[in-house]
Amino acid sequence: MSTPTPTPDRTVTIAFDVMGSDYGPAEVVAGAAQLSIEAPWIHALLVGDADQINDALAETRHNGERISVHHAAQFVAMTDKPAEALHRMPDASILTAARLVAQGEADGLVSAGNTGAGILAAARNFKLLPGIRRAALAAVYPTRATHGPKQDPFALILDVGATVEATADDLVAFAVMGAAYAKIISRNPEPQVALLSNGTEPQKGPPRVVEAHSRLRMMKGIKFIGNVEGVDIPKGTADVIVCDGFVGNVCLKMLEGVAETVVELAQYAYKESLRWRAGLAMLSSGIEKLKSVTDWNQYGGAPVLGFDHVFIKAHGRSRARAIANAGKVAAKAVSSDLSRAILQGLPT
Repeated sequence: MSTPTPTPDRTVTIAFDVMGSDYGPAEVVAGAAQLSIEAPWIHALLVGDADQINDALAETRHNGERISVHHAAQFVAMTDKPAEALHRMPDASILTAARLVAQGEADGLVSAGNTGAGILAAARNFKLLPGIRRAALAAVYPTRATHGPKQDPFALILDVGATVEATADDLVAFAVMGAAYAKIISRNPEPQVALLSNGTEPQKGPPRVVEAHSRLRMMKGIKFIGNVEGVDIPKGTADVIVCDGFVGNVCLKMLEGVAETVVELAQYAYKESLRWRAGLAMLSSGIEKLKSVTDWNQYGGAPVLGFDHVFIKAHGRSRARAIANAGKVAAKAVSSDLSRAILQGLPT
């Protein structure tokens, strides 16, 4: 989703889990440093090994008044089993960062580390919003079209892994949360919401999807357009697509794989054949557009929705620009009171 330009009336403090990303603390620190210069309304609280953080800051231009450091010597690696790692390391950087947010030392959380550990850390320190049974991990995905007042080519799919088996209640809540997030971050006053199913007819899909369809169709405040199929995801048919975590995770991995495969095939063809090289030269703008819309650096990260505090999960391979954008998204969600927007949309 497009990087927002927030105009909060107060400084927003975002806690960054510095240690667990694929590229280590240097990129997260560089992103926070970039943020401290570009966005003076955001204060970055860097949580991790203080010596490594300070060494990285010494090598990076930054505004020292907008950055502070909280020491946490341990961290959860990408290869660690989340529950075991958090049990073994109660002061891991992600747990410490979530704890600081819960205690009011920061307003929101950004992490590019282990996804499972991040969700568990949030669950242990944050509270679910009233009326929300399960949190949802959303994913931002590229579409080939925009429609209406939408200002970017991205949309949300949720859940993609936090809730493997969702009930009809969960699916309705996911729809409300996704719509609220799209309104705030994409500045889309009427995001189109759909259920992912194996057919567009209202009766298609398992019972929980059929029931959620019936309930969403009757809800005011949500622009529900019915069921969509997998083929509709990249078309941009809907701004928010709702499903359970198992289906969503499979879809997400498929979307990522297709994008990477197309770019790799283009690179291979360019090297192997002069004829292909000439053709690809004519298609280069389209390939660059594909690389652009699938570049998570643009939108920074995706939200974990349902908790009483903002949590933006950045991609593990995020570079500094993506981290800075994730911080901006988190600050926008905080200053726009995302939790209140979700609560207002829930059925009473």
